[in-house]
Amino acid sequence: MKNILKLALLLLTTATFAQAGHVMQAAGSVNMSMGGAATAQPLDISGALQWNPAAISVFDSKIINFDIGAFFSSPELSSSLPEGAMWPAGAFGPGSPASPAVSGITKDDRGVSPMPALAMVWGKEGSKHTFGVSAFGISGFGVTFPEEKNQPFSPTFNPTLNSNPVNYPQNAGGFGHIESDYMLLQVGIAWAYEITDNFSIGIQPTINYAALELAPNPLSSPSQTLGYPVSDNASAIGYGAQFGLFYHSPNGIKLGASYKTTQKFDDFKFNNTYLDGSAAPDVNFNMDYPAILSFGLGYSTGDFDLALDFRRVDYENTNGFEAKGWTQTGSVQGFGWKNISILSAGLQYKGIEKLPLRFGYTYSGNPIDSELAFFSIPATAVIKNAFQFGTSYPINDNLKLNGVFHYGTSGDKTEGNILNPMLASATNPYGAMPGTKVGYEMTTSMIMLGVIYTFTK
Repeated sequence: MKNILKLALLLLTTATFAQAGHVMQAAGSVNMSMGGAATAQPLDISGALQWNPAAISVFDSKIINFDIGAFFSSPELSSSLPEGAMWPAGAFGPGSPASPAVSGITKDDRGVSPMPALAMVWGKEGSKHTFGVSAFGISGFGVTFPEEKNQPFSPTFNPTLNSNPVNYPQNAGGFGHIESDYMLLQVGIAWAYEITDNFSIGIQPTINYAALELAPNPLSSPSQTLGYPVSDNASAIGYGAQFGLFYHSPNGIKLGASYKTTQKFDDFKFNNTYLDGSAAPDVNFNMDYPAILSFGLGYSTGDFDLALDFRRVDYENTNGFEAKGWTQTGSVQGFGWKNISILSAGLQYKGIEKLPLRFGYTYSGNPIDSELAFFSIPATAVIKNAFQFGTSYPINDNLKLNGVFHYGTSGDKTEGNILNPMLASATNPYGAMPGTKVGYEMTTSMIMLGVIYTFTK
């Protein structure tokens, strides 16, 4: 057990990127290929441990599952100013408080990110008890938007060409180079108990490790002369639990429900530095992981396994997400996200010998209101529609290979006004700049491979 946890920490403290708000839609290649649906259809141990600990009761062997994926994302950040917008004085030349009409798009240049998952279950035929341990990257976001080169302080500035004002240097009123890295590793230890042959309960205490880095750091108050500082990589430890119920009838119908509590974290403690290298005041920020309520329906008959999950994610009562707007000193209070629903559906066809085919779809609501879109520039990984195709191949009685391809799209662009704390008032609480726009959209793709090893009884 100790060696498994050490390996998990080594492999999983890497960047992972979420699909539904900042919630990972699935764990492992099998669960991903079913669209993340597993609350009532435990096809593999990773999906069961992620969404319903009671469902691991169907496994009566010692099983280990490891997956690794290559994740590609292509966020695009856009913004525009109308002619005459009141941009910071002097940004467009000496004595010029207003701007020409400018607009532009900045593409993320982050590249490929790894996405690993590790799980193990101990089951025994005839026993009412089943145990499991998992280490998953359950949450993450990250962007890398370079500073705009076609900007007012450049001698070749041309406002008629692509020019993205939100990426202007800070002394020209933008944020400059924008980069964020957030990851959350969750380790869970699960226990399931069969009350009857068809009904099980489960509990899973969890411990979490999160890391967050922001450049610039809008959680800090800006200096009037040096702007917003850049943070170091801050970390925090959190705790929580998940509870589950699972029922499977002799005629193939399966029902499941689970509740993952809010994962309560310590504060992130940021050490900040201004762009000129001087020290900036440190700042603390608390960001928990939201509670998630899941309901599942499964059905298995002949060559088909069907799965359908519904989830409700409670951002509105979660520290770091419920607060919104500016503080009196110009720092950001929180994301201001709203609750979302997630629908996951999956189909497995087993009619081809040794080559089951799986198809999955995931729909997610958008937690970001248009009037607050500006605050979520560092966390643009919101995927509305995700499509998955996967398969497996048994090497022998003990070893099975799994694979999945994922493609996701954010659908409609998330877009709102550029916000300025200096313009905030009772009638304009977020400081919206009239006629301005800032927005983002993205697509994602991933190839994931995994192995499942079942120990000989």
